[in-house]
Amino acid sequence: MKIHALSHRSPKRRSTRRAGLLVATSLVAALALAACGSDDDGDGGSGSGDESFGEISLQYSWIKNEEFAGEFYAYENGYYDEAGFDAVNGISGPDTGVAKLLSGTVEVALSDSASVGAAIAEQDAPLTIIGATFQKNPFTILSLADGGDIATPEDMIGKTIGVQDSNASVFAAILNANGIDPADVDVVPVDFDPTPLIEGDVDGFMAYLTNEAITVENAGFEITNLPYAENGVPYVAETFTVTDQYLAENRELLKQFLIAEIKGWSDVFTEPTDDTVALITKYYDQAASENDEGLESVFGALDPAKTAQGMEAQLELVATEDTAANGLFTITPELQQQTVDSLAAAGWEVSVEEMFDTSIIDEIYEENPDLMEYDS
Repeated sequence: MKIHALSHRSPKRRSTRRAGLLVATSLVAALALAACGSDDDGDGGSGSGDESFGEISLQYSWIKNEEFAGEFYAYENGYYDEAGFDAVNGISGPDTGVAKLLSGTVEVALSDSASVGAAIAEQDAPLTIIGATFQKNPFTILSLADGGDIATPEDMIGKTIGVQDSNASVFAAILNANGIDPADVDVVPVDFDPTPLIEGDVDGFMAYLTNEAITVENAGFEITNLPYAENGVPYVAETFTVTDQYLAENRELLKQFLIAEIKGWSDVFTEPTDDTVALITKYYDQAASENDEGLESVFGALDPAKTAQGMEAQLELVATEDTAANGLFTITPELQQQTVDSLAAAGWEVSVEEMFDTSIIDEIYEENPDLMEYDS
């Protein structure tokens, strides 16, 4: 039986200050949209659906690796074209997408609940999560078993933790959720290369279970993970996030966009792993060739074996009992509340209604129940 999430809320439920920001955001967005070009991944041709939606830009949270395999299938198999888009311009991260959404630089961002929740709570930002790829967030504090060996949140006290600038708010969440004074942890800036952990420069390293944790383990080290989802911060990630204004004015566009995304991610579950790895490599290499300063170029070629490992690990975050019952990207009311509760424990007070509107996803599956069978 399908679990229904919240019905569509009216923007009038926002505060007066937020409404003012919404108007300003709309004006900026109108100007930015006119100048929005195809930074990369504009692989779609003319939309073939009943309605043409033109071009939109989609901010990725990370480099173009396995985390966006579903998006790559949406390009490759023409799902964006079928949905009526001339192009969907996928933009490499790392980036939470919050600032770009508010400025109108992008229309949709694959973000994370902590970044979105913090923006709503602290800035009254008019943002809404309409779906989530990862039902469980992949963040972890990675350590070496014979080094820092950080197995509990309290183990971080007195330790040196490497944290990327773009993950600062996410790291703050696990400290606050576990009552740890930030002054009791020595935080040092790092990039996304876990070498500082391997060389002993830091005791712990802000990482993804699906990425750096695998890299370090493959290098021959025994590792310890402190997963966020199991330590007070069980929030959804890779969230499809938009502004309130964009949601109110573009519901049909977003509906068709999410249908294309569901089809793309369904292919990840059904296509051979080797084929998916080859597709990921194609888009990664394309990004590297188009931007000498992008992380795809800096990191060098993908390791096919590690890419396959990352895919296997992330599918456990994407597919859960809830998605089996309700479909990909759905967020049950219970998970919405857990997300909000975890953010509250981290010091960010935001309501479910302020943060989520999954009515479009619900509508998609009500009208297209066949899309629920993503792994068949």
